[in-house]
Amino acid sequence: MADPTPVLDDLRAESEELDRLVAGLSPERWRLATPAPRWTIAHQIAHLAWTDHSALLAVTDEDAFRALVDKALAHPGSFVDDGAEEGAGLAPGELLARWREGRAALDRALREAPPGARFPWYGPPMATASMATARLMETWAHGQDVAEALDVSRAPTDRLRHIVRLGVRTRDFAFGVHGLTPPPGEFRIELRAPTGELWAYGPENAGERVTGTALDFCLLVTQRAHRADLALRADGPDADRWLDIAQAFAGPPGDGRKPKEGPA
Repeated sequence: MADPTPVLDDLRAESEELDRLVAGLSPERWRLATPAPRWTIAHQIAHLAWTDHSALLAVTDEDAFRALVDKALAHPGSFVDDGAEEGAGLAPGELLARWREGRAALDRALREAPPGARFPWYGPPMATASMATARLMETWAHGQDVAEALDVSRAPTDRLRHIVRLGVRTRDFAFGVHGLTPPPGEFRIELRAPTGELWAYGPENAGERVTGTALDFCLLVTQRAHRADLALRADGPDADRWLDIAQAFAGPPGDGRKPKEGPA
């Protein structure tokens, strides 16, 4: 049984880093467009606050969470955008306070959860560590969108290891949501961490492998960059196909990002 404390601590640190990025913004800058179509910085933070609230209900009030799932099933095409739109309409100070209060309440609930607890979610039920990992992945990914809107470069940290593990574990899921049969064997995945350490997964003698940096892998599986703009290498046809469809988040296939335009 995995101790959730390390990922909970990293989730808190990731959230605080993003908080520092937006806390001093003027109301006008909260309305800056981000790479997500029709989403401003306010929409990005509102989405995180909304999803933290959903996670809190999953941990503390299963009936209320089931009602959210029913609402999502009734409006599958607009459910996520509607939640972001509602929060984005708040004054920046109110939105920021809502996000801070919600993520603090979720942090407490996850830390107090009994060992072995599992919580309902929009996909399969999640253990405490898995729920925290999913929240860290989303916080980092939406933080990337905010940083890009602000033209800020964020230094990657070894907190990415949680997103890497999630990306590796969701390989078969990515094939499945595209209607494809997952490959029968494991891949070898070797990624260079921000601190220079090699993070490796899968058997050393695997016939197919993926190599590159942890940062590029995380950008890929969160669909924050197009594969063409990343220095990831796939050896083998199945590994190559995976890099075209990888996603670490629940739900249907994402639209991804278009490749950057090259020099004229």
